[in-house]
This record gives sequence, structure tokens and C-alpha cells, in this order.
Amino acid sequence: MSFLDKIKRCNARDLARYRPFLIEGARFGFVTPERCAGLTQFGAVFDVRADHVTFAPPLDTVDKRTQALAAIVPELSASGAFLKPSGELYGVKNNWAEPEQLRIDRALVPGFGFRAFGVHVNGFVRRPSGIHLWIGTRAMSCRVEPGKLDNMVAGGQPAHLSLMDNLVKECGEEAGLDESFARQAQPTGTITYSFDAPEGLKVDTLFCFDLEMPEAVVPINRDGEISSFELVPLNEILAGVRETSRFKFNVNLVIIDFAIRHGIIGPTQEPDLEAIIAGLHESP
Repeated sequence: MSFLDKIKRCNARDLARYRPFLIEGARFGFVTPERCAGLTQFGAVFDVRADHVTFAPPLDTVDKRTQALAAIVPELSASGAFLKPSGELYGVKNNWAEPEQLRIDRALVPGFGFRAFGVHVNGFVRRPSGIHLWIGTRAMSCRVEPGKLDNMVAGGQPAHLSLMDNLVKECGEEAGLDESFARQAQPTGTITYSFDAPEGLKVDTLFCFDLEMPEAVVPINRDGEISSFELVPLNEILAGVRETSRFKFNVNLVIIDFAIRHGIIGPTQEPDLEAIIAGLHESP
């Protein structure tokens, strides 16, 4: 295996499998024909065509679309074509700066192929021997990739929070860090990818942050999503990313990006560097 293999895994998709989901004439999602067939029974909510899906014409505002979709979430989930609702709403938009077109339960986002946003925080410690990262082990109760290794802090982006407010919330819940310290996290850029998954097309944008940690500060999980933390040398982590499948799929990308930015992975060490960097910023 290689770093590029992990990049390709998060960009393995066949868009020919999907019909575009349009809102106000613009594409915001991707839906399989099988899911489209199921949507035809909700004619008051969806207008299903041979070449695309959109909302029924009366649903011409954010609130109308949000309310109409929320009303049929139980039926969509009961059909088995969409995941069971989580109770957390995501805003639907193609780019973070755009206004949202509706709000939807996060569990249904991939079923419609909508873009999801999230925050990831690299908690790192500088030692004479080199950079170390705090790595969490995901609890076995996690719905996504239980038991896999994770960043110190990571979470999806709820519709009602700013990026920084969400980062503060996630730092408190996942690592027990107070607000004043969490706000010292430095934004470092974004990672984008999309891939075919059983639940639909995963289309994600991750906002990445670095947070330098004092030796005396040890993360403590508060929400039950992480079973333990370990401070691990970056070189050891990179070997695990490259050679194993122990890390959550998108955490591989965040760690590779961190190592590139900190000069650990470069063109001398990695001949596929250009393809790796391009793969960290793919978008359907």
C-alpha cells in the first residue's frame, strides 16, 4: 500500500451511476436510480425526471424544503434506502460561503449526494525527537468505522454553528479542552473528496486545524466517541497510514496533509507527491 492508495480510496466514484439533484436549477447532489425510484412516491416533495431530481415547484424557499423533507424522513429511513436519522441537521450548499438551500438530517446527506462539511484538529506536540500527534481510538459504539484510529478532534458541521464554534464544541466533547485553548487552533486549509459508499455518494469538505499541545495537556474524551488517546511519533503514524488500514478513511488524508505541510512528506521522499496533493482537493 501507499499514501496514494489512501487518497484514491477516498476518490473512488462513478458519477455515471447517479442522477443530479438540482435546486433552483443548480446541481447540489447525486442520487442513484434506485433511490430515485423510491422518491417518486413523494410527489408533493420531489419532481423525479429521467435525467434529474429536484424539489416540487411549490417548495421554493429554504424553510419549505426543510420542513417538507423533514416530514418524510421516517418513511425514507424505513425504506432502507437511507440511513436512520441522527437528529442533527446539516446545511446543504456546494461551497461554505454560499447560503444554504435547505437543512437535512446528517444521516440522509450521502443518500442525496449532498456535500457535507466537517472540522478536524491535529493535536501535536513538538519534542526533540520530532513531532508527535495525539491519536484517538474510536469507540466500538461509533456508527462509522468503530475501533479505527482518529484525529484528536473531528466532527461534522451542524447547520446552526459557525466553524469555530463547532471546533470549540468538538474540542470540549472529544478532548476535554476548554474554549480559550481550543480557540488557539490554527486553520490550515481544506481537504475535499468524494466516493461511492453503500449509503450513497460521500461528498465531503474538511476544514483542517493544527493545535500545538503542551506536554502537560492530555486529551480526555467526554462524549464516549473515543475510547482512548495515545501520543504517537509522526513517523510511526505515517507508517501506519501507509502500510495498514487502522485509520478511519478520511483521517488518513488529514494526517498526510499535516505531514506535507510540516515538511515530513516531500518530493524527495514521495515521488507521487503531485498526485497526492491533487487528490486531497478533488471534487465531483
